Amino acid sequence: MKMENEKIYGQTTICARATAPGQGAVAIVRISGPEAVEVLDKVFRPFNDKGPRAAEFRPREMHYGRIIFPESPGHSTDNAETVIDEVMAVTFRAPHSYTGEDSAEIYCHGSQYIVSEILRALLAAGAVMAAAGEFTKRAFLNGRMDLAQAEAVADLIASENRAAHDIALKQMRGGYSSELQEMRSQMVDIVSLMELELDFSEEDVEFADRSQVLALLDRVSEHILRLVDSFALGNAIKNGIPTAIVGAVNTGKSTLLNALLGEERAIVSDIAGTTRDTIEDTINIAGTTFRFIDTAGIRDTAETIEAIGINRTYSTIERASVILLMLDATRPGTFGESFGAIASRLNHVPSTHSGISERTLLILLNKADLLSEPEIPAMLTSADDLARRKGLSPTRTIAISARNRLGLPEITAALAATAAAHTADTSATLITNLRHYQALQKALEALTRAREALLAGVSTEFVTQDIREALHHIGEICGEVTSEEVLGTVFSRFCIGK
Repeated sequence: MKMENEKIYGQTTICARATAPGQGAVAIVRISGPEAVEVLDKVFRPFNDKGPRAAEFRPREMHYGRIIFPESPGHSTDNAETVIDEVMAVTFRAPHSYTGEDSAEIYCHGSQYIVSEILRALLAAGAVMAAAGEFTKRAFLNGRMDLAQAEAVADLIASENRAAHDIALKQMRGGYSSELQEMRSQMVDIVSLMELELDFSEEDVEFADRSQVLALLDRVSEHILRLVDSFALGNAIKNGIPTAIVGAVNTGKSTLLNALLGEERAIVSDIAGTTRDTIEDTINIAGTTFRFIDTAGIRDTAETIEAIGINRTYSTIERASVILLMLDATRPGTFGESFGAIASRLNHVPSTHSGISERTLLILLNKADLLSEPEIPAMLTSADDLARRKGLSPTRTIAISARNRLGLPEITAALAATAAAHTADTSATLITNLRHYQALQKALEALTRAREALLAGVSTEFVTQDIREALHHIGEICGEVTSEEVLGTVFSRFCIGK
């Protein structure tokens, strides 16, 4: 299949804007394909007569010149001399380019009009517009990177915090792929020996020591299980650590969200039950993205819409890695009910569900500005003790005033410490891609079946079939086994110029 795709791609030369749309000082237009240099040569003119044409460029050497419309039946000679822009241009010769093909780049002024005119000139010179992700797709098809590395390129572009950037960069450089390839290599060696036995089934020979096969299955399964378990943490780092703001009605949850964001994101009202649904937004703290979720206030209600919102609050609590439990300092009698509602939702959900060994619970005593100075320490201690009696383990209990923005530095400091706990493991390989997670789960299931069959003394052909299935699912991740549908889904996530 790969050879067929390479043949199809080898027949076209594509072009696209490689920088973000909009006005800027500089924009980049990228060209790739068998006629990339020839297409550039048709539209590029050196700034003076002594300068080289594009076809004469030394690879990776930048040249100054002008972009004009190419001479063609559709353009008059006068139009062909119309200068679009003064630019810098560079060529890359296969296989030493991003795509593995002959490529070129034009660095022009960042006007949208200029970029569109340069693209129009390139199309007139014989190029076609690139599809989303087509440059990276060609890099994959030409063997410049595997599919996991290609997906890491998209993740690197989309990374919004240091941890997500580090994970994507490591995967793009092939660290994750190397792990998978090592596992596949060991499994291929063993399964090849086992399949060889089938050719000599009548002679009852054993080329693969069953104890070694069992040890390999255990070793690979343990490795895959660790990768599968890392998905919750990797996904949290990539998309933001889910942080739920919860509590009874009118405790100041929406006010806190607005204060943290620095804008009026949520409606604030003295009317109980104003927030009926979850409201989400993200903040970068200490290089880590936190996805804050403002929830409906917890209380007994017969109002249908509000009840749906409260059920979503409970669901959010179960999925959150960090919980900010808001208490109203002027209503200490409601503390016990709030603690009980939270505890009942956390006790039956495994802590690893959130991707870390423990959830972080911060108790925020809001409206502390309405208390006298001596009352605050005593109420903080009382709230902390009551929470622990209810079976909760708060990391910190902080006195705040969301309306007056008091205590916000203490909250962000506590979250920064939490971020360190979440990102402490980023040196290890973390799974951030749902497609990879699902493929690894299926591989693990196949290896489990193979192990059980081996211990039960099932025929070798059935054991090897399960191992082959595991190899298939691992191969899907790196692109050893692909389909046009999978490739289409993967590269549709990319921007046009990448």
